Amino acid sequence: MAAEWHRYYEEGKKAFEEMDYAAALENLKKVVEVKGNFADVYNMLGVIYFNGNRTGDAIESFLNALKINSRYTEALLNLSVVYNEAGELDKAQAVYAQARAASGNLRQSYLDPVVKAKIANMHVKIADIYKDLGLHEDAVYEYKKALGLRPDFVDIRTSLGVVYRDMKDFSRAVREMETAAKANPDYSNVRVQLGLTYYMMGERERAKAEWLKVTRKNPNDRLAKMYLNILERRPPG
Repeated sequence: MAAEWHRYYEEGKKAFEEMDYAAALENLKKVVEVKGNFADVYNMLGVIYFNGNRTGDAIESFLNALKINSRYTEALLNLSVVYNEAGELDKAQAVYAQARAASGNLRQSYLDPVVKAKIANMHVKIADIYKDLGLHEDAVYEYKKALGLRPDFVDIRTSLGVVYRDMKDFSRAVREMETAAKANPDYSNVRVQLGLTYYMMGERERAKAEWLKVTRKNPNDRLAKMYLNILERRPPG
């Protein structure tokens, strides 16, 4: 067994990366029986348990990883997510603060898509609060952190564009919104917000074009219809 732990480790890691969690669990548990000092093994086990709704085992595994390496960013982030899901918000925030302190450039090698999405949404919640408070730079920072985890989330990119618009940085606002619109042409909110951005820039025809794109696909879109009505009632200048 002792001579075989290398094979179990490689097979377990490969299965984990392929999201074959059953095979990964079987192999990684064999590694732990012989080598209990691998932080990354405990971290992978934690992710597997988390995805299997075994919250207690997930927490224990991440804590074991952190006993070996207290600055293990992925394990800190993962533990923060599990605490957040378990409703232990104070612990989640404390661990997340540790992760932020541990590394300004958070690595993501062992974050699966589900975990990435949950962490991204945590950043979005913080960003939304900053935005509501008028702390635009802080909101931008948090939205960008969220996009770093899930760049495919067009709603987050749209929110980032809205903050840039609030800052009167129209060029960046348009860039983010156009990127989101290209990624998902059917996401009506980005078209509505892009139209509003053009309107605030004084580009009425471009604003109208965006809102018409929305109403052609969804004639009952209330926001797009409202803005078109405002556009028709208010003369240029």
